Amino acid sequence: MLCPMVALHSDNTARRAPAIWRTMLTIDRGLVNLVGRLTVTGRIPARLRGRPLLMAANHIGVFDAFVLMAACKRIGINPRFMLAGGILDAPVIGPALKLSGHLRVDRKHATTAVGQFAEAVEALKTTREPIIVYPEGRISHDPGLWPERGKTGAARLALAAGVPVIPISQWGAHEAVYWGTETVNGPADLVPLARSGLSAPLRRPRFKVHFGDPVDLSDVEPERPGAGVRAHAKIMQAITDGLVPLRRDELDRPRFHDPTRPTDTVSPWRPPTP
Repeated sequence: MLCPMVALHSDNTARRAPAIWRTMLTIDRGLVNLVGRLTVTGRIPARLRGRPLLMAANHIGVFDAFVLMAACKRIGINPRFMLAGGILDAPVIGPALKLSGHLRVDRKHATTAVGQFAEAVEALKTTREPIIVYPEGRISHDPGLWPERGKTGAARLALAAGVPVIPISQWGAHEAVYWGTETVNGPADLVPLARSGLSAPLRRPRFKVHFGDPVDLSDVEPERPGAGVRAHAKIMQAITDGLVPLRRDELDRPRFHDPTRPTDTVSPWRPPTP
């Protein structure tokens, strides 16, 4: 799973995305076009291209990272992620992701997390490729699939590095592949994912991704107590505001029902029902 914190080694900053990652993005674009129909709205302002940039997205399904990558490729940017340790240790894909410039977050050890945060701040100040983070930290458990409360890590990172934040709102990727299970303990746990994923090209779900305007954090003073909380709220509200038009005809619950996704939380960002 993709994590809400980002770090890049110093030798991955201020340079073009590695060739292996650009190749993976191209392959991903073909996969997304095979599975469904992608619509991208919004843009990254020209003044923000080629400079440090943090992009924060809502998390709606196991396929949404692929959709985000394809959307970024369509508008001409090569994003990078920070990944949980497990996926980077996986055979084949793990080494490829490491070579692509993605690094791990191991949040079990506080001292490691502190060091990674400091490294992320310094790297983010100089990297030329945008970084995508999921402030929620996991796929939403809200019954309506609205953004969860989330964590302040992405907001604190943006404030500490002094970089702009672009909110990304997405809808539809949850229809491609089921949520499945929290952990995979055997082949049986992969059956729901395989069945839903293999049927997706026949269903042709519509994937919608919107790149919003930069979040205005000018009134948030980084050194004041609670700055991360206030910045986080602004970022999450911007994501939600961009999400409403994408799902205007299903504001209460998603039309697509995923019987495997937990629905045990309530989103604080959910807009009032008309």
